[in-house]
Amino acid sequence: MYYRGHRFRHELKYYINHCDYLALRSRLRLLMQPDPNAGANGDYMIRSLYFDDFNDSALYEKAAGVRMRHKYRIRTYNLSDSVIKLERKNKVASYISKETAPLTRQKVDELMRCDYSGLDLAHPLVRDFYMAIRNDGLRPRVIVDYDREAYVCSLGDTRVTFDKELRVPLTSNDIFDASIPTDTIVRMPRLIMEVKFNEFLPEHIRQALAIGASERSAISKYVMCRLAKNNV
Repeated sequence: MYYRGHRFRHELKYYINHCDYLALRSRLRLLMQPDPNAGANGDYMIRSLYFDDFNDSALYEKAAGVRMRHKYRIRTYNLSDSVIKLERKNKVASYISKETAPLTRQKVDELMRCDYSGLDLAHPLVRDFYMAIRNDGLRPRVIVDYDREAYVCSLGDTRVTFDKELRVPLTSNDIFDASIPTDTIVRMPRLIMEVKFNEFLPEHIRQALAIGASERSAISKYVMCRLAKNNV
């Protein structure tokens, strides 16, 4: 599905328990490849700094089930500044797309000091981000941490992820501070599974997952962490 020039994908989310996770993982390992970015234990840590505007539109539009919405975040991996991405996640009904632009540690540090002079406004996403800051009061709201185990398949550009130990740092929005105390929102034996694909989910993967539409959940890590941080 394409919308306004962007390719949209299906995104299905589920809460699962640890026993189901172990069974699903063992099946998927026979059918899909591990994410090449994973560490020796098969996981990698994701830390995202989410932004919202004066009206908390991303927060309240999700709660209201608004059909078309988006949110901005800065994402890092394994608490490193070697790869930093500005992302805008767009949602239309049950479809999602993601736009990205590279950032540097220096530009993020400047951004957190409200210095926007170093932003590459020639990049369409960065320009939209800057305009949202200027016009809508877009500001950093909450950091979201979790550990991800991911499997990929080229057929249907399919990706299945298991997100573990969803955590919210409570005292700071410094995305590079590894010492921030966190509160765990979703802890083992419960975890979040996400299934993403383009036009179709390959049948052999669908059968391996063996999860029906009735078990899907409207999960938002951003909303859960905002509410847990009590800054709404």
